[in-house]
Amino acid sequence: MAPISFEPEIYTYNIDSGQHVSNIAYIQWMEIGRLKLLEAAGISVHELQERGIAPILRHTEITYSKPLYLGDKVRVEMWISELKKISAIMRFRFIRLPDEVVAKGKQEGLFFSLETKKPYKLTHEERLCFSEFTENDK
Repeated sequence: MAPISFEPEIYTYNIDSGQHVSNIAYIQWMEIGRLKLLEAAGISVHELQERGIAPILRHTEITYSKPLYLGDKVRVEMWISELKKISAIMRFRFIRLPDEVVAKGKQEGLFFSLETKKPYKLTHEERLCFSEFTENDK
């Protein structure tokens, strides 16, 4: 399994009244991770939209252990811990460089048919696109 990894910048607008990185930034980083996952799997959001499919979230959870501050360097890692028939569990690690985990996240998402207004079941071929990023294929 190969996690998706990227290093977002921390900008002044990411800082909240407590002088540390706002929870909103973590949510945005999770969104970036999901988009990078789709790109790496060879399935662009544009292509999904053309097919009448939308990625949606059912659940988001973040556990913070230490704050991030302006000037910190951070790496976000994400992977799929479970790929089910119509949904997936994605895991996230937020790391203050070089190697201090400061938060962990989890999201459950699925693909949704815009035409039928029901979950879209991935084909075998589509599931294979995610296998490189999946810890436990179910």
